[in-house]
Amino acid sequence: MAFPFDTRYASLELLIEKAKKRMPRFAFEYLDGGCNENINRDRNTNELREVLLRPRYLNNYSETNMETELFGVKYSAPFGVSPVGLQGLMWPNAPEILAKAAFKHNIPFILSTVTTSSLERISELTEGKAWYQLYHPREEWLRDDILDRCEASGYDVLVILADVPTFGYRAKEIRNGLSMPPQINFRNVSQALVKPQWCLEMLKHGVPSFATMNKYMDKNMNVKQLGQFMNSTFSGRLNSDRIKAIRDKWKGKLVIKGVASDEDAAEAVRLGFDGMIISNHGGRQLDAGESTIAVVKEISEKYKGQIKIMMDSGVRTGPDVARALSCGAEFTFMGRTFMYAVGALGDKGGDHIIEMLKMQFRQVMEQVCCEKPEDLQNFRVK
Repeated sequence: MAFPFDTRYASLELLIEKAKKRMPRFAFEYLDGGCNENINRDRNTNELREVLLRPRYLNNYSETNMETELFGVKYSAPFGVSPVGLQGLMWPNAPEILAKAAFKHNIPFILSTVTTSSLERISELTEGKAWYQLYHPREEWLRDDILDRCEASGYDVLVILADVPTFGYRAKEIRNGLSMPPQINFRNVSQALVKPQWCLEMLKHGVPSFATMNKYMDKNMNVKQLGQFMNSTFSGRLNSDRIKAIRDKWKGKLVIKGVASDEDAAEAVRLGFDGMIISNHGGRQLDAGESTIAVVKEISEKYKGQIKIMMDSGVRTGPDVARALSCGAEFTFMGRTFMYAVGALGDKGGDHIIEMLKMQFRQVMEQVCCEKPEDLQNFRVK
C-alpha cells in the first residue's frame, strides 16, 4: 500500500523550514526550544551523530526486514511517536493527525496527559493500540480514575514520566507567555494573525484544551485559573511508593520514561518495570545533563535482557534511529521530528514523515548489509 510522500520536502531540514513559515512564532519556538541555552538539546543530536557504522559488503546478506517486536506486538519499524504536550497549540488537531498516521503505518503513538486530545478519542482512532503517558497527579483518586479510563479504553502500555520534578527554565516560553499559567498577549495574537493557514485550522478545530483533564476542571476557568489548576493537580516527582501503587493496579505493560542514570535504571529493574525510555525530555529540563546516547551505551551493557531499553531525545532521522540501535537501544521515539512535519504539511504530515523515516532507515540497513534492526550493534565502529 502506497502512502503519500511529497518530494519537495524530502529532508527534515526542508520540513523545519516549511513549518517555521506556517506556524506562529510562539508555537514554533515552543516546539523547537530546549531549556536555558539549548546546550543539552543540541548535545543529544550532536553526540548521537558521532556514532559511526561500518558496512560489510561481502556479508552473506539476503534482504532487510525492519519489523521490530516490542511487548508482544510486531511493529513495522523500530521507531514511534513520543508524547508531546500542547500539540494542538503548535498545529491544530496535531495529536489526531499523528495518531491516525501511526496506526496506519503500524508504529506506536504515545499520548501525553497534557496534550490536546483525550485518551478516549486517541484510543478510538488507534483501536486501542496507542500508549498513554501518565503525568503523575498529586491525588490518588485522580491517578486511579485516569488509569481506569485507560484500561476501559483498551490501552495496554502505560508510560510513567519521571523527568519533570520541576519545570525547566525556558526563556522564550516565559517571554511568549507559554509558561504556567499561560497568557494570551498582543505578541501572540499578532504572530498568529500573519499565519492564515494556522488560523483557519484553529477556527476549524477550536481552541485547544487539556482534553483528557477536561472532566476534572471547572468549565468556567479563566486562563490564570487553568494554570493554577495544572500546577496544583500534578506532581512530577516519583518515588518507589507511588510507582508500586501503579504497578499493583496496572494490568498491562509498565514503562518509565526519563531514565538518565545507571542508578535510576537499576531501580527501574528492581521495581518491576517492563521497559524504560532513556530520555532527557528533548533537552528541555536539564541543560547541564548528559546526552541520551551516552546513557544508552552505559545502561544497555548492564541491563539489556532484564528490561526493554528504548530511547528518545536527539533522534531526528532514519540514520539517527540506526545509530541509536547500534548503541544498544531496542526501540526509539521522536517528538519534534513528527511535529515539524505536521507544522509543515498539516493533515498530510504524519504519513509523509513516517514514510520518509522508513525510507531513510531502510537505506542505512541495506547500505551496511544488515538484515534485522537488532543486528545493528554488529555494525557500529567501537
